[in-house]
Amino acid sequence: MSEKVQMGDDTETFTVDDALIAMGFGKFQVYLLVYAGMGWISEAMEMMLLSFVGPAVQAEWGLSSNKESMITSVVFAGMLIGAYSWGVVSDKFGRRNGFFITAIFTSTAGFCSAFAPNYTALIIFRFFVGLGLGGGPVLSSWLLEFIPAPRRGTWMSVFSAFWTVGTLLEASLAWIVMPTLGWRWLLAFSAVPSAVLLIFYTTAPESPRYLCRRGRTDEALEILERIAKLNHAELPSGLLVSDHEVAKVTDLPSEDAYLLSQNKAENGTSDNMDSHVQKEASVFTLFSPQLLRSTLLLWVVFIGNAFSYYGLVLLTTELSNKDNTCPSTHTRSESGKSVDVNYRDVFITSLAEFPGLLLSAAMVDKLGRKVSMASMFFLCCLFLLPLAFNQSGGLVTPLLFGARICITATFTIVYIYAPEIYPTSVRTTGVGVASSMGRIGGMTCPLVAVSLVHGCHRTAAILLFEAVIFVSGVCVMFFPFETAGCELTDDLSDTNQEVELT
Repeated sequence: MSEKVQMGDDTETFTVDDALIAMGFGKFQVYLLVYAGMGWISEAMEMMLLSFVGPAVQAEWGLSSNKESMITSVVFAGMLIGAYSWGVVSDKFGRRNGFFITAIFTSTAGFCSAFAPNYTALIIFRFFVGLGLGGGPVLSSWLLEFIPAPRRGTWMSVFSAFWTVGTLLEASLAWIVMPTLGWRWLLAFSAVPSAVLLIFYTTAPESPRYLCRRGRTDEALEILERIAKLNHAELPSGLLVSDHEVAKVTDLPSEDAYLLSQNKAENGTSDNMDSHVQKEASVFTLFSPQLLRSTLLLWVVFIGNAFSYYGLVLLTTELSNKDNTCPSTHTRSESGKSVDVNYRDVFITSLAEFPGLLLSAAMVDKLGRKVSMASMFFLCCLFLLPLAFNQSGGLVTPLLFGARICITATFTIVYIYAPEIYPTSVRTTGVGVASSMGRIGGMTCPLVAVSLVHGCHRTAAILLFEAVIFVSGVCVMFFPFETAGCELTDDLSDTNQEVELT
């Protein structure tokens, strides 16, 4: 925890982290958790439905396997662009503006998808859905900046539970809606959560850490006072200051200088601060000497994680069909309702995300981010290996269940670790670009999970998953530092100090 610093006139000061730790995790953060969780539910539902809508649309419109895969891949293409774009927008114009725009794209395009008259229109609408879904990292970074450092890993794991709620809700909806109402109603129902974000948008506050970074400490203080009031807690005594002010007073390269940006109020320094912020809030900052290694390794892990997670979701559908030996000629119903999909097995496998979340929550703060992620990647390899060979139906579901536990844990932890390694000035840009890179994995996984399995190349598909997951685990081991228990940094200089201290 940062110690309070005395200004030149002996005025006592405190930082945002001091305030958050003093107030603790209370009712205010619970509301933010539910609000951000609704966004996570929305993204999970929009992604999970791809495994149901693709087969149904193929049957109704007589599409080839490649065109079916394109329905999934085009969403990831939109997410690739959106994840980068919304990260930059939120770092420059605010977290609230970032996720507001993404919610508009997701809800509007999602509803329009349900009325798509043909394949081309559906592809266009799903691309814009993906563009909106790319803003998911903005919500997670926004929530992260309200949580006290000591319990950050645990509460972000709880936040990830909303993703699992979304997958189970989508699996349940598909089970009920698809056999009776069809895929269009499933698309319409799945767009509802993103619309809820818009309805309650006015109640969502801006991140006080972002405001301080921009020199808007008065606005940041107002939000902190709201948190204190709702949490029935007291703010630390003194003035709210930025990291630049703390560093200027102490002149010490220590962990005590972690959190905030320069105070706009003193001696015309706001202009210098703004130019400094604009300079740091650039995608090129991700390739600075302090961040280059972390950035490149994080990209590989995000690609591998997205490839593996979404591939497992699609494999669950493909391998849970009545004939999972070679489903190319038996799994498509001419009625357009995809009756051969075993919704029960898909639902059961989706339940694996709950133990995955519990496991990540138990490990992430005690064992650290790196050990937790690497161990889960390697354990996932062990669960998947038997699936490279034909297994009885009684073994396929348990093996997929175990693999889903592990990949859910890694997915949860990497979304905790990624925002922690970047300073506030480029946090959502860094996470957004990494998430954007992950969409490359999402775009290519349908070619494996659908095309290879349809083509009776199941062993090749599973072995490719094995290789991607193993490489991801190795990359985790080479991350330069651990972030468990560390305070969030605000500037590149602080990131450099963190590397040296660890």
